[in-house]
Amino acid sequence: MSPDPGLFGPASVTWQMHGDPMMWVAGIRALYLQALHPRAVRGVMENSDFRQDAWGRLLRTADFVGTTTYGTTEEAERAGARVRKIHSLLKATDPETGERYGVDDPDLLLWVHCAEIDSYLHVVRRSGYPMGDRAADRYLAEQRTSARLVGLDPDAVPASRAELAAYFERARPHLAAGADARAVDDFLLRPPTHPLLVPAREVLWRRVAHLAYASLPPYAHELYGRKAPAPATVTRRLRATGTLLRSVPAGLRWQLPPKHIVRAMSRLGPGSRPAPYKVGP
Repeated sequence: MSPDPGLFGPASVTWQMHGDPMMWVAGIRALYLQALHPRAVRGVMENSDFRQDAWGRLLRTADFVGTTTYGTTEEAERAGARVRKIHSLLKATDPETGERYGVDDPDLLLWVHCAEIDSYLHVVRRSGYPMGDRAADRYLAEQRTSARLVGLDPDAVPASRAELAAYFERARPHLAAGADARAVDDFLLRPPTHPLLVPAREVLWRRVAHLAYASLPPYAHELYGRKAPAPATVTRRLRATGTLLRSVPAGLRWQLPPKHIVRAMSRLGPGSRPAPYKVGP
């Protein structure tokens, strides 16, 4: 019996790209972008302890992405079912109207998905990862599977760069940087940490957070009211960061818990090793 390749498998763009270390920077960009939807960020504020458990939340998100990308089909489906069940139990209050709504509202799930996938694709490509436009469209089409896992109808999810751009144009009138978004901004710049680690936070984390913020689209900078460097400067910094992070041997990076890629390669063999040259045009 052949080993289970999971929902995507080694032939997918998702399999290759999600092994890139710039995904961590992209994840922070996604948080900035997601926070600009007032109802989406209110759902986080009312149902999450992210202020007290920042690292736990970030690691849980990374674990979900790793499991759905590199885990078996059963592991990925189980992770999706767990997320859907949690979302089905949570509600929040609209900050403007006082209306109670479920955080599993399809419109909110779609915003969170699109902001996340756009961030992954944008940061990784802009930092020098070799991916052509056709591969980028294949990635977006593949991510309809991830959308299904969290409860979305795959047919309602953008499956190309053109469809994703059109979605953001439709969504922009509904975005705002209210008190919740500004709380996320402040938190990402100064996450709580042990007093002994404050110098490291100021030197390392804030640089990463500033870079993630700078890579946002111009309308996001306008909403937050905080300027960003010129686009060429941002691209140069993303490429420098990508070069630095990719200089760390992949085999060493992948040994960090929870070792999704290591386990996938053990299951499927060394030929399943993620690598940028496998992405294609």
